[in-house]
Amino acid sequence: MDTSLKGRRALVCGSTQGIGRAVAVELALLGAQVTLMARDSAKLAAVAAELPRPSGQPHDFIAADFADPTAVGAAVRPHLDAARPFHILVNNTGGPKGGPANAAAPEEFAAAFRMHVLTNQVLVQALLPGMRAAGFGRIINILSTSVKAPIPDLGVSNAIRAAVANWAKTLAGELARDGITVNNILPGFTDTARLTELFTAKAQKTGKTLDEVRAAAVATIPAGRLGRPEEVAAAAAFLATPAAAYINGINIPVDGGRTPSL
Repeated sequence: MDTSLKGRRALVCGSTQGIGRAVAVELALLGAQVTLMARDSAKLAAVAAELPRPSGQPHDFIAADFADPTAVGAAVRPHLDAARPFHILVNNTGGPKGGPANAAAPEEFAAAFRMHVLTNQVLVQALLPGMRAAGFGRIINILSTSVKAPIPDLGVSNAIRAAVANWAKTLAGELARDGITVNNILPGFTDTARLTELFTAKAQKTGKTLDEVRAAAVATIPAGRLGRPEEVAAAAAFLATPAAAYINGINIPVDGGRTPSL
């Protein structure tokens, strides 16, 4: 099975912590040259310095705010190189704050749409010529199991994640003949700072302790525990490899069996 990414170049978004960072590590271990992307230059530099280099490959980073699609496009442009195209794009951005859909202001939906759908579109259009020229491309979106079953009290996130999933499915059909696959990873309850933030908000809202909220969530997972970022990253990394060339346009839950649908 060919899982080598030696000679491949990857752009990994939201990669200073959590799942994004774990994906960057896995891709680097498989031999990819990784470009990290997030807002904080200091954190990006620190993570880039720690990434594995099994083939001696260099890693770098781009600082940009995903809330501004135009700025993201401008930040990526200087890093585009016809001789060294990006072969892998991992779209990963923190989700909107929690709350019911009916209480969210229209601008909350608009802001989330810009951050997720529009920024993803800008990045795909920037990297697509290089992928096409190379005859190899992997676009991997880190979304949520809410794509399959909406999660209570995550109204804005449920709507936007579903929009990204359908955008990705459309691209998968358009780009497959160019040797480019487009797939979605759907993390379940994964032990990250984002999940702690959501659990803390729920604890404050319900009057329960953080431990009680966490225990109630774990009770819904057949595996009996939260996921680890590295477990989500392993699935994403496999989709990036040559071995996954015939996997296209699908949603892969990584959730310990929690999602109540096939």
